[in-house]
Amino acid sequence: MATPPAPPPSPAPPRRVAVVGCGGISRGSHLPALADQHGRARLVALVDLDAALLETTADEWGVPGRYTGVADMLCAESPDLVVVCTPPAAHKDTVIASLDAGAWVWCEKPPALSLAEYDQVRAHEGERGPFASYVFQQRFGSGAEHLRSLVERGVLGRPLVGVCNTLWYRDEAYFEAPWRGRWDTEGGGPSMGHGIHQMDLMFSLLGDWSEVTAVMSTTARATRTEDVSMAIVRLESGATVSVVNSLLSPRETSYLRFDFEHATVELEHLYGHDNSHWRWTPAPDGEPSPGTGPWPPPADRPSSHRRQLAALLDAMDRGQRPPASGHDGRRALELVAGMYRSALTGTTVRRSELTPDDPFYHAMYGADPTAATAALTRPEATAHV
Repeated sequence: MATPPAPPPSPAPPRRVAVVGCGGISRGSHLPALADQHGRARLVALVDLDAALLETTADEWGVPGRYTGVADMLCAESPDLVVVCTPPAAHKDTVIASLDAGAWVWCEKPPALSLAEYDQVRAHEGERGPFASYVFQQRFGSGAEHLRSLVERGVLGRPLVGVCNTLWYRDEAYFEAPWRGRWDTEGGGPSMGHGIHQMDLMFSLLGDWSEVTAVMSTTARATRTEDVSMAIVRLESGATVSVVNSLLSPRETSYLRFDFEHATVELEHLYGHDNSHWRWTPAPDGEPSPGTGPWPPPADRPSSHRRQLAALLDAMDRGQRPPASGHDGRRALELVAGMYRSALTGTTVRRSELTPDDPFYHAMYGADPTAATAALTRPEATAHV
């Protein structure tokens, strides 16, 4: 008698998820992403200090657990995953408390206010989890994933030259939020909180950096940090990349360009991309047209919080470290620290120098936030700071 086939495995129960913070990024990106996971995630709790906002958001999304404190939520709900959508100064303590409670974490950018904080969080991870990962959704999507595969397989040859620009616009009203534009609450300016997305995408494609030379200034906004920065970055591969981060650019764009031996690949978008935002130019002696080469990808999936969350849930199912965590989640923050050190000391900074005996390992401003603000402020901007 033939052995009957084994029954299909039962679907895994949905992960119990709590979201900390009910602000715009939570309501606009994270809650919709959780709702679009095809039953793999169940939102069981929200946390926010603003009780009225908490109740309104919980009612809208049908969330039963409502808390004004993280500790109470962790004790009562024992979530599998905690999504952290607070201002940056609260990231470290919230992530550590969640890890210690046995929950995996997905935390908004920037990951922490310093490399020291980032490494402190890592010390609370387990060998097989829980792990803390960070919101770098631009590295996801079919265009980035396909290009990453081509780079890993050596199809395009060596990377030679790159451009990584985040040219955005934020008016004076943007900085009226009490935590913005301050070293102690945001950690830095556009290098820290805006351009970090494109820098992470670049590193996910091209690998680690080796040294950086940067300049920064506070030119036109009421901020204690910079509102524009520029850097020349050398990568361990030997490639050289220019990086510009601005909050003063009326025509907003995010633009990345990578010149490989056999092709130039460009991406221009603003806050998200699909295949239509990429452009492929073969070298003159290479592939005659994009249509006959390894572009475009066979599928068209836009970058999104939803796509990164799905990858995180996959990693949880496997018990493996997710993308944008550990060393993979640290590289962009590390470059930001190097950029501040370079701009504030007038030196070229090697990645190997950002060690615990360096003040810039412990704070993006180095040893003295007041001196850092003074060094960044141009005379015409003095009245704004």
